[in-house]
Formats: sequence, C-alpha cells, structure tokens
Amino acid sequence: MVFAFVLLLLLIFVLQNGQRAEVSFLGAHGTLPMGVALLLAAVFGVLLVALPGTARIVQLRMLDRRPRTQLGGPAGSGPTPPSTTGVASVPLPPRPSREDG
Repeated sequence: MVFAFVLLLLLIFVLQNGQRAEVSFLGAHGTLPMGVALLLAAVFGVLLVALPGTARIVQLRMLDRRPRTQLGGPAGSGPTPPSTTGVASVPLPPRPSREDG
C-alpha cells in the first residue's frame, strides 16, 4: 500500500514537471522532461552512495568471519597486530541457531 502511494507521488511529480531540460553526460547530449531528469539524478545519486556502502559492509563481514587467533597462543608468538580497518572490534551477541525454525 505504501509502495503504491509513493509511486503515485512520483507519477504526479513527473507529470507536473514536464518542461524540457537539456541534459549532457559524458559527451552525450539530449533533452528530457524536467521531472524525469530529476528522478534519474536522484536514482543515480542513491546508487553512487549505496554501491560503495554495500561493498564496505560486505568487506567488513568477510573480515569478521575470519578465524581469530587465540590470546593464549604458543610462546613467542607476540601480540596480535592492531586492526587495519580503522573500525573498533566490538563483540557481537551470539547468532540464533537455524535449528529453531
């Protein structure tokens, strides 16, 4: 229901902003209705933020799943090097088992 309402608002926005706008991007030139041009700019802006953010989250999850060294390891192993991610390591609560559902 909410999705349909948002789509209705977007449709109204595009229809009310029908004046033509000249658009140039990487050597390509053309004209689009103003509402469509603004909507495309918003979508590309979201993608520009979401894609690197998603890649960083996946990277951090992969780092978290690596086996960890034990603190009481063999003698002479030295201290564990600090994290190179720049993110403090915070212990997470245990995950629920998949056998429940």
